[in-house]
Amino acid sequence: MSGIITLVNDMRLSGTEYGKISVGTIEEPYGEGSESVASIAISLQGKLDDPDWKVHIPYANIEAVIEALQEAKARL
Repeated sequence: MSGIITLVNDMRLSGTEYGKISVGTIEEPYGEGSESVASIAISLQGKLDDPDWKVHIPYANIEAVIEALQEAKARL
């Protein structure tokens, strides 16, 4: 993976001692000319540069993902 990573926010991962959730953007994540994405990463040990899980969300899908997260929140 390449590209410029910009951290938007990082927060404590509930239920863990050191875990973090980080949200950011990545420009050209898959090489020159690839579309920027929003990135959500989870690190159980708080290592933001070495996450255990991550997901890249293309701009075109952000609103649908936000709506789905709001629905999931309502069901919890």
